Amino acid sequence: MDENALRKLCAKKAMEYIKNNSIIGLGAGRNIACLIEQLSREIKENGFKVKVVTPSESTRRLCFIHGIEVVDTGLVDMVDTAFDGCGEVDENFCASKGDGGVYTKEKIIGAMAKNYILLIDAKKWKRKLSEPHVISIEVIKDSLAYVCGQTKVLGGDPVIRQTSRKDGYLVTDHGNLILDVKFSAVEDFAELNAALEGIAGVITTSLFTKEVNTVLLATEQGVKTIRRRELK
Repeated sequence: MDENALRKLCAKKAMEYIKNNSIIGLGAGRNIACLIEQLSREIKENGFKVKVVTPSESTRRLCFIHGIEVVDTGLVDMVDTAFDGCGEVDENFCASKGDGGVYTKEKIIGAMAKNYILLIDAKKWKRKLSEPHVISIEVIKDSLAYVCGQTKVLGGDPVIRQTSRKDGYLVTDHGNLILDVKFSAVEDFAELNAALEGIAGVITTSLFTKEVNTVLLATEQGVKTIRRRELK
């Protein structure tokens, strides 16, 4: 079975978690694009109604193209179900993101969601997150040097993220900078995440240690549903 077929299977399974007249969160990526297509079909054929919040401009545009209503995240205090992908997720339900630089917005949606579901393929399911591991951190500009120093104390090697669009550092939608911090070895990712988020000037990190409670894992044998409580 090719990757596109697996994505469609995963998106079809995800539809089981979406109720009519609900508010859902959508991240970005090819799995989410497949889910948007499934949603659009349900809306057109069966009069299905949902409202979407998203941290992604590309997802916002895709929803608009498919006739799916998008509302501003700041106007919502609760999300029924949120869906996203990730770089990796392990058996402790610790997920790693960060490439897109919008993980602060993703965490806000994750915190509001009653159910936060990752749509992934088997390559991204790990016993433990890979090492060495790069953790991205959004930081207030005035704290940059301090945060760099504190990440070094924790064993990290910080690099300020550059942008290819212009000369200089990448600036987030919130006017902050991103540090990509490489850790050669990590004993406990949840503990490390708590330590990083405890540094003054850190907004948040690309590690999701509490938000995810369900994984839809696309395999050659079909889609496997893994819930956090089943692993305790």
